[in-house]
Amino acid sequence: MNYDKYISEITKNIKPSGIRKFFDVANSMKDAISLGVGEPDFVTPWSVRDAAILSIKRGYTQYTSNAGMLELREAIAKYLNLRYNLTYDPNDEILVTVGASEGIDLALRALLNAGDEVLIPDPSYVSYSPCVSLCGGVPVPVNCVVENDFKVTPKDLMDKITSKTKVLIMPYPNNPTGAIMEKSHLVEIAKLCIEKDIIVISDEIYSELTYDEEHTSIASLQGMRERTIVINGFSKAFAMTGWRLGYVACPRELLEQMYKIHQYGIMCAPTASQYAGLKALNDAFEDNFASVREMHEEYDKRRRFLVRELNNMGLECFEPKGAFYVFPKVSSTGMNGEQFANDLLFTKKVAVVPGNAFGQNGNDFVRISYAYSMEKLKKAIKRIAEYLEERKNS
Repeated sequence: MNYDKYISEITKNIKPSGIRKFFDVANSMKDAISLGVGEPDFVTPWSVRDAAILSIKRGYTQYTSNAGMLELREAIAKYLNLRYNLTYDPNDEILVTVGASEGIDLALRALLNAGDEVLIPDPSYVSYSPCVSLCGGVPVPVNCVVENDFKVTPKDLMDKITSKTKVLIMPYPNNPTGAIMEKSHLVEIAKLCIEKDIIVISDEIYSELTYDEEHTSIASLQGMRERTIVINGFSKAFAMTGWRLGYVACPRELLEQMYKIHQYGIMCAPTASQYAGLKALNDAFEDNFASVREMHEEYDKRRRFLVRELNNMGLECFEPKGAFYVFPKVSSTGMNGEQFANDLLFTKKVAVVPGNAFGQNGNDFVRISYAYSMEKLKKAIKRIAEYLEERKNS
């Protein structure tokens, strides 16, 4: 049967994730070291796992409210206010989602009409452009370069703004570069968004992982709460990737529209995951975020180790200020990122992700995740150093 005529043209034109490709190959190799996936190597704390187990034992296996358990939404509201000076009503301004990814999809589907343009920093997370395309929108890459510490600038944005521009995605701390946007830079972006009447989708999933200063949410700036959709979740800060638990916070007029899509497409986030998320937040309130700080400090050690080692071996590496990725430039080897990643994988069994998976500005780079143990990172660095030495001598 010829299925080709049945498949959507938009879907056919979407490329598979460049992240999963290398992860899957590495998984099939004996003794391979994969540094490709952005998944914490920390295990979800026992108290959080126990809360989910207890909810199942007690028979709490029915649907929750479409928006998520009110108690969880109240805890999220408390967290956002305590950590980022954001105030949202848990009754109608917070929606619990199946991961931050669902939140991004909901926001785009609620906002976009066919032909609407969405500004997306390049490089940034692989799903933004495909999700825009699936909504009938037009993804517009905005150049972010290492010379500007991979920040998006007002000039970069102005070069791409047209009469069709409706949305700006702000993914900071950034995956894959580890770049952040300091408050002074965000103020300038906020002024432009207000002037040009642009809605911001602020993906803050790595907000707990900034290393030199506190994270600032663009929604906290004057005039921006009303035009910002904040996306966040539990995966990175609380080591809960597999629980698929995220949330959206925004003005009720916007949330009402996302809520309708969520109702029909999802119903509600998994009940056991919601109990786990509630416990994670309550534990964090109780210990004043000590466990989050402990994880943060371990990532910081790994970050400094990788930046030092990569620069010492001749791979120019921007110092990331957030998230858990380094983004070294590999053009000094005579290869682009894709060539380097392929050769390294099949020569030394180390999997990294080509930078062009995140946009054309990543073409000469690779992404290396340090959400892995120091032991694994040291083994990988040794293999990379051997690889470079062998190439030099060949």
